[in-house]
Amino acid sequence: MTATAAETATTPVARRHTRTGGPGDGPKLLETVLGWILVVVIAVFVTRAGLM
Repeated sequence: MTATAAETATTPVARRHTRTGGPGDGPKLLETVLGWILVVVIAVFVTRAGLM
């Protein structure tokens, strides 16, 4: 018996490979820290450029 495309897409292996990295994926702490580092870097560039 051959699996259809719909059946194949719902298997656990297929779901593991089709993750998009949306909310709930990956470590929250790392994402938060990297986000704040990005905010600080942008603030430094803006103040150095004299835009504020």
